Amino acid sequence: MRARISQNKKILIWCAGILLLLTVLIFSGCKKEKTEEKVEMVFAVNTAVSVRGQIDDYISVSGDIYAGSTVDIHSEAAGVVAEIFVSVGQRVNRGDSIIAVDPSRPGMRYLNSIARTPISGTVIAIPAQIGMTINQAVPLVRLSGGGGLEIRLYVAERFISKMAMNLPCEITLAAWPGDVFYGRVNELSPTVDLASRTMEVRVTVTNTGSKLKAGMFAKVRIITERKNNVVKIPTSAMLSRFGEQYVYVVEKDSENPEQSVVRKRIVVPGINIDGMLEIQSGLEADEEVVTKGQTLLNDGVRVNVIERHAPAEEN
Repeated sequence: MRARISQNKKILIWCAGILLLLTVLIFSGCKKEKTEEKVEMVFAVNTAVSVRGQIDDYISVSGDIYAGSTVDIHSEAAGVVAEIFVSVGQRVNRGDSIIAVDPSRPGMRYLNSIARTPISGTVIAIPAQIGMTINQAVPLVRLSGGGGLEIRLYVAERFISKMAMNLPCEITLAAWPGDVFYGRVNELSPTVDLASRTMEVRVTVTNTGSKLKAGMFAKVRIITERKNNVVKIPTSAMLSRFGEQYVYVVEKDSENPEQSVVRKRIVVPGINIDGMLEIQSGLEADEEVVTKGQTLLNDGVRVNVIERHAPAEEN
């Protein structure tokens, strides 16, 4: 009888031990699952929204403004400048008297020779001075005709393939901060300067408000390519690895809509200028892309958007 009771006790002890072990294993598994949930990584990122608009590729150069057409007035006789009838900035008509030259010689007195303008225009320079001895090769007065103003630029050899007639230009000057003037390429030099390896390019400019003057220094953007209705994003959003070019797009988590995940999106880039990148395919407008913090991301990971930048303004 005692042996049977002792055996029953052993069975009860074994059963209690097995139950205790199972309980410990169950709670350990639950604790492990909770721990794993706690260590799931959530990455902090900044984002921006892709937009649809215009993007320009351009070359920045600078140059001086010149009168579009200039004419130097010469005397038909050698002698001494006796009188000057015009002043800088004065408007003259064809046939007007410009300068009187006294061709007299020692012991011989002659009537003054009058130099007249062959065109109508504006006096922009008077190299001659009263009392100066001149000959027929010396320019007396320089006139600006009716050809408007032009800017002479020198483009580096590596950009020559992008140059073409009638390319639009945007012009800014220190004299008129905030103002933008517009022009077009109207002349391309047929040769390249051997010393500087540059090609001369001339741009006609619209002188809005008559603010521009010959002799001013101008900064010019020559628009070499202009695209409208394209998708564009900040350049910082794109990554390039192992021959792939891609961005991370922020989406709502299908399992938990209150949280966000990222999806890797292969894209085809286009023009990259002034911190904005054209996307030719792989992305649509109004999609949220990661612009900062994307280097550690993988497809499908959760993210916390710290800062959302406003969409870039459309041009």
